[in-house]
Amino acid sequence: MRVLVACERSGISRAAWRRRGFDAWSCDLEPADDGSAFHIQGDAIRAAYTQPWDLLIAHPECTYPANSGAKHLYLGMKKENGPNPDRWAYLGAAAQFFMTLWNAPIEHAAFENPIMLGHVKRLFPDFPDPSQIIQPWQHGHGETKATVLWLRKLPLIVPSNIVDGREQRIWKMGPGPDRKRARSETFPGIAAAWAQQWGDYLLRCHKSWVSNESDPDFVTNPAGKIDLPPAFVTSRAAA
Repeated sequence: MRVLVACERSGISRAAWRRRGFDAWSCDLEPADDGSAFHIQGDAIRAAYTQPWDLLIAHPECTYPANSGAKHLYLGMKKENGPNPDRWAYLGAAAQFFMTLWNAPIEHAAFENPIMLGHVKRLFPDFPDPSQIIQPWQHGHGETKATVLWLRKLPLIVPSNIVDGREQRIWKMGPGPDRKRARSETFPGIAAAWAQQWGDYLLRCHKSWVSNESDPDFVTNPAGKIDLPPAFVTSRAAA
């Protein structure tokens, strides 16, 4: 079964799925940090719409839709100064990217982002409602970072390893050239949890697809591994 992890360069989620035996690929405009050959360096929307996938996991750009950046919507970060037109434009573009990727013809989907601004839903009434919020400390990491999930035809994630510690490491992270990338990386414990839980669910769906093809709730793409066109695979390992 094929899994596309969109907007990921770290390879953390992709690796978790591949360890379980899934044909998982990461995709990002940047090369894979781990140099994996199972990485598509290119447009995630193109990858989602031009290849057959059973599951789409996506980590869309969160800088502009995140609730934590609300003050930047206004000039001088003060509402009385009026709106910052560039920031509002970026917000709209990020929300549209999310929606376009969400509407890709892939049956199962899980999108991850921080808590979003209410403006996103106001500007895009069809924007999907979030499904749940999870925390790193529920999956083996003793720190906090509210992670919102939007799910399509997938079960809610349940805590896999609740641990002590509620450190706000991500929030306290100082400025630096790698700050944005470090803040956006998936926690390995979370990646392992959804590879285990959603992976089990997909395998059950696949068995049902084989035995009961008429059940629309369990129809998955039966295709095996399909090689990407060479021109489309431009990771360091493939170069």
